[in-house]
Amino acid sequence: MNNARSRPLLPRLPPHPPGLRIGLLGGSFDPPHAGHLAISRIALRRLRLDRLWWLVTPGNPLKEGPAALDARIDACRALAKHPRIVVTGVEAQIRTRFTYDTLRHLRRRCPGVQFVWIMGADNLLSFHRWRHWRDIADLVPIAVIDRPGATLKTESARTAQALRKARWPEGDAAIFAQARPPALLILHARRSALSSTALRASRGP
Repeated sequence: MNNARSRPLLPRLPPHPPGLRIGLLGGSFDPPHAGHLAISRIALRRLRLDRLWWLVTPGNPLKEGPAALDARIDACRALAKHPRIVVTGVEAQIRTRFTYDTLRHLRRRCPGVQFVWIMGADNLLSFHRWRHWRDIADLVPIAVIDRPGATLKTESARTAQALRKARWPEGDAAIFAQARPPALLILHARRSALSSTALRASRGP
């Protein structure tokens, strides 16, 4: 028996040579919208990222079941059309439902890659409800993109308070990918106030 053939194949990841700076933007993207693209462009520019991966989740444990994964991935690719944004459904391939498990897998699979977790300020407000959220902060630096009208809430968020000693000055954004976690950076910039929740509500059942 050929032992090589009996081993399960590892999920195929986008190219990730050691030393690459890769931002990770996770979510259900149901639907993807201009706000996701705005966050991505800000992160790519301000954090000097080489790539940004959109991690389209099979399902968000904090939300009701989203649309079919294939349809959401196709919609993301149609929207992104950016040479440094890569849309991937790797979480479905490795069968993880929680960000902590996904990050542990990527850290093992991609030695030498400088990962940064990217999120909008709205997600920071509920981040303390994520499974193993403190362990997530110990795995990768976290960059938060502020959104219109959320600045005061962002600063007082439970996670921001818990990580206040790990807070990086915004002026050091260009080297933040090299930060040793826990590390938190809040970037202030103009961005879309759109949300997937609002878009789903507007289109009705």
